[in-house]
Amino acid sequence: MPSILITGGAGFIGVNSALHFAALGWDVSVLDNLSRRGTDQNLQWLLAQHPAISFQRVDIRDSEAIATVVRQMQPSMLLHLAAQVAVTTSYTDPREDFEINAIGSFNVMEAIRLHAPECFVLYASTNKVYGGMESVPVELGEHGYAFRDLPLGVPESQPLDFHSPYGCSKGVADQYTIDYARIYDLRTCAFRQSCIYGQRQFGIEDQGWVAWFSIASLLGRPITLYGDGWQTRDVLNVRDLARAYQAAWDHQAEISGQAFNIGGGPSNTLCLRDLLTFLEDELKLKINPLSGASRPGDQPVFVCDIRKAQTQLQWSPQIAVSDGVRDLIRWVRDNRELFSWLKS
Repeated sequence: MPSILITGGAGFIGVNSALHFAALGWDVSVLDNLSRRGTDQNLQWLLAQHPAISFQRVDIRDSEAIATVVRQMQPSMLLHLAAQVAVTTSYTDPREDFEINAIGSFNVMEAIRLHAPECFVLYASTNKVYGGMESVPVELGEHGYAFRDLPLGVPESQPLDFHSPYGCSKGVADQYTIDYARIYDLRTCAFRQSCIYGQRQFGIEDQGWVAWFSIASLLGRPITLYGDGWQTRDVLNVRDLARAYQAAWDHQAEISGQAFNIGGGPSNTLCLRDLLTFLEDELKLKINPLSGASRPGDQPVFVCDIRKAQTQLQWSPQIAVSDGVRDLIRWVRDNRELFSWLKS
């Protein structure tokens, strides 16, 4: 069976992806520096599910360490998830954001180029590479903002426009991933991911809003709506994302050097206010959110046009938003002890 190395493998996407590939019989190894809250618990859970999964504590900013792992393991596939993930954090510490997302990703690509050039590399990029898209008309409807002239969402042909330090650092890695296929004939692909949610996600106020709203509602913590609350995203369950990663592996020869917009698409959109209404109905409680000013880099709407992924990867989301959020709620409710850091 093939082998996969997952950077950021103790994050919520990482452990779900590791579990997916391990269930298929792959040889799975995960790397993480365990700096993010919840990664220790996620790692313990993952290794309990599949003790054969190997773990190494490595920071991708350490070029020698990541090169050593790649050289020794010779993975069939490298899933690069390790990142600084919050736009707001990139404003307060842009140097660390750049060192992790740009230089760290460069270290990963160089390790593959020099030590495992046959490995297929899949990079988890972001929709933030498209920037604010101020020139694209937006209108407000009954269920949030929508693109007036893009009913199927944003295609990969949309011009790149890196906004925020986070958008810049992720955009650098996105372009390096694509260029290493052109220049060095490596097999690479970038997924420009929209809003991902699901079990094992320790969402916080500035990142992972679907999980954060669910966690805060269940634990009685205050929720703040920044801006008018009609901001809209296409949301994708992490289990559907893991299936997309597998689809990329299955089609690597045809897709190398390309980028794909990966999200829930126009059939799986959600705005902040509608999520709160859904949570009120599911939890049988009243949520009274606080109000805050709009945050820099917060697009009123982003929805992926996923037709390219549907055609070339033969992949589509399967989990409806309502079912996915209910599943997330059940996980939070059954694992309240994991959120002891949230003092009531």
